[in-house]
Amino acid sequence: MSRYLIILEKTPSGFSAYSPDLPGCVAAGQTREQVEREMREAIEFHIEGLRLAGETIPEPSSQAAYCEVAA
Repeated sequence: MSRYLIILEKTPSGFSAYSPDLPGCVAAGQTREQVEREMREAIEFHIEGLRLAGETIPEPSSQAAYCEVAA
């Protein structure tokens, strides 16, 4: 099982998400829970498409960190 980083962003109509390790793999939803669910399905679909096309499946390599600064 692989673990891909997803980036969640608030939008005027809900949330959007993407994975830096899987270019073109995106999802949107009205709630954070919905976009996470949609993104999981999008990643599975994206990887299956890569497999069917005989392409290399990118290994997860992105990392995230927070940096605190004085406001």
